[in-house]
Amino acid sequence: MTTSQQELFRFLEDRFACAQACTECARACALRASLVDPDGTENQELVRRKGIMCAEVCDATCRVLSEQNQVDESSIRAQVEWCRTVCLEAAHVFDRQPGAEDSAAACRACARACTDFLATLN
Repeated sequence: MTTSQQELFRFLEDRFACAQACTECARACALRASLVDPDGTENQELVRRKGIMCAEVCDATCRVLSEQNQVDESSIRAQVEWCRTVCLEAAHVFDRQPGAEDSAAACRACARACTDFLATLN
């Protein structure tokens, strides 16, 4: 296998891992948002809003990553960087919410997958 073939496989593996992490994170964030009392405290409202936003951004990122060659690399990079930022912000908010450890962990795993995928882009 040539170096360029190895790079392509790594790129595709990281792209898939990133999309998979986005899907997991979207599910965890949507679940976390749904568990919050809509008439709750200001902090609960922040958790709900961050959860919804993170789920939507992760979902959109997964769609971008799934569209083979339909999107240029700079657009993919921008979307994945945005996803990483939103995931880290959501994780910080979830850290302050009892029982949200799994959601925070999913967000951090997604941010790591985004970082790994970004490293494969030129």
